[in-house]
Amino acid sequence: MTDRKEFPETIDEKDLYEDIDEEEIYEIIQEERRKAFRQSDEKKKPKRPFPKWAFWLIAFFMFVSALSALPKFLNLAAIEFVATSAKLSADEDIQEYKQSVVVVRSDDSKGTGFSISENGYILTNYHVIEDGLIIWVNYPDHGQFSAEVVASYPEMDLALLKIDGENLPYLSLGDDRNAAQGDHIYFIGNPLAFTGIANEGEVLGYTNSTLKEEVLMLKAPIYRGNSGSPVIAENGEVIGVVYATRRDAEHGKVGLAVPISYFLQTEEAAVLNVE
Repeated sequence: MTDRKEFPETIDEKDLYEDIDEEEIYEIIQEERRKAFRQSDEKKKPKRPFPKWAFWLIAFFMFVSALSALPKFLNLAAIEFVATSAKLSADEDIQEYKQSVVVVRSDDSKGTGFSISENGYILTNYHVIEDGLIIWVNYPDHGQFSAEVVASYPEMDLALLKIDGENLPYLSLGDDRNAAQGDHIYFIGNPLAFTGIANEGEVLGYTNSTLKEEVLMLKAPIYRGNSGSPVIAENGEVIGVVYATRRDAEHGKVGLAVPISYFLQTEEAAVLNVE
C-alpha cells in the first residue's frame, strides 16, 4: 500500500452496530418541523404590528429550546451531517451510488450493506449479522428481501450476503492500495434513525487496529448505524467498508474502514469476478 504514515496509538475502538432505540430522534425532529410549520401559518394571519426586536428574541429562545430537547448525542455535528447529505444527494453520481446501498436488519438491530453484483450479492460487516437468526435487506427502490450469509470473514469483519434478485444496482470495487493521505471520499449509510445518508471525508492513511491487518483511517462524520457503509473514491469505486470509530491521539475521532483489497483476495470474490 502506498503513502502510509505511522500514527500514534489510539484507544476506544468501537463498532457501529445500531440498536434501534433512537427512532425517537426522528420523531423529535419531525415534531420540531411541525411546530415550525404551525408557527409559519400563524405568522401569515393578519396581526397588529409586532416589534422586530421582539420577534427575533422569541425566535432565539425557541431555537435554544429546540436544541435542548434533542438527545445529547444528537448534537450540532449530527444535524450538520443531515444537511450535508441533502446537499450531496443533489449530485447525480451520489444519487446513483445510493441505489446500491441497503439497510441490513438482523433481529432488532440495523446496519448498512451495499450491492456488489446485479444478481444479489451484498457486502456488509460481520458484526452486523453475527447474532442474527433472520436477516433482511432493504433497497431504496427495489424493496425488501430475505438474505442468507454465504461467506463470513470475522478476522476482517466482513460478511457476504445473497438475496434472490436480478438486475439490481451495484457498486464497482476498486483498489484501496492506491489510496493516499488527503484523498477525498464519500460514504453512504444508515446512521442513527436515518437511512440513505450520504457524507464525505478524507483518507488519513493506514493504521493498526483490532482486526488482523491494517485498516483505512478516515476523517469523516461517522455514527452508529454506519457499519457496512461503502467508502467510495472520487472515481466511483469502493475502496473500503466502514466498521468502527475510535479516538486518535493526533486526529481526534476518526472512522475506520476495512480495505476492500482484503475481500478481493477471497475465493468468493474470485468466483464472482467483481474486481
